[in-house]
Amino acid sequence: MAKVNLTLKKRWTAILSAMVKERKLTPVERLSNRIGYMGAGMLVAAQWTLNPFLFIIGFIFVMIQTTVRKQWNLVLLQLNGLIAWTLHLINGMY
Repeated sequence: MAKVNLTLKKRWTAILSAMVKERKLTPVERLSNRIGYMGAGMLVAAQWTLNPFLFIIGFIFVMIQTTVRKQWNLVLLQLNGLIAWTLHLINGMY
């Protein structure tokens, strides 16, 4: 019984490892990840301070990360936030 479970586990492991593509990130991807994390941190800080400059910089940084990853739906979402907070800053509503 133990031998059957061991071969089943080996087969399952082989199937799962075939589904995963091992690759290293390029320098551009690594840099964009770090910029994206910094942008997310700025967006969190902006929630507490309601500072439009932090929102704008945060949205730009996260947009860089989503553009490099080619997540176009998230790029549009970040662009929406960027436009909203830019208009908020221009109209002086803060």
